[in-house]
Amino acid sequence: MTLLDIITKSRSIRRFDEGKRLDIETLKSLVNLARLAPSARNSQALKYKLLQTELACANMFPALAWAGYLTDWQGPVEGERPAAYIIVLKDTLINNNIFCDDGLAIQNILLGATEQGLGACVLASIKREYIRETFSISNHLEILYVIALGKPDEEVVLKEMDKNKFEYWRDDAGVHYVPKRNLDDLLID
Repeated sequence: MTLLDIITKSRSIRRFDEGKRLDIETLKSLVNLARLAPSARNSQALKYKLLQTELACANMFPALAWAGYLTDWQGPVEGERPAAYIIVLKDTLINNNIFCDDGLAIQNILLGATEQGLGACVLASIKREYIRETFSISNHLEILYVIALGKPDEEVVLKEMDKNKFEYWRDDAGVHYVPKRNLDDLLID
């Protein structure tokens, strides 16, 4: 796959084949890609907690809110839930201002997951204190995001955006549609 292919295929996946578990080495390989991302002032203040056992994944699931535009969908059902998670943390003992490091690192994880045939979804609507207590995360580590990972079990289709209708949706067959602005609409003369 070319880089354009990987970027185009890298979508927020919210339904997975839960039976296809991910091993710890796969998660470490994704964090290694994050580690190599540029870092403002080279502080490298991001840390990661890896979860891939069935118990850890079951404990994480109640802390997550899924797909805000799909108001009648409460998230993936059993069998469609993620097979692993990466908790993205900021180590405030290293640096309290990470600028855009989190976005750069997370994008590397998402692209690496896509290259490996995996799907991912970055979640920011999360129960941070529940996560801190459940997974024994130290107070100096700020919980930024949770990345859900697994073998994709849904089809995501990109559509050209109709005016400013940017909300994603699903059709009756469960196909997930994501509108994207036209390139010409983004360029300023």
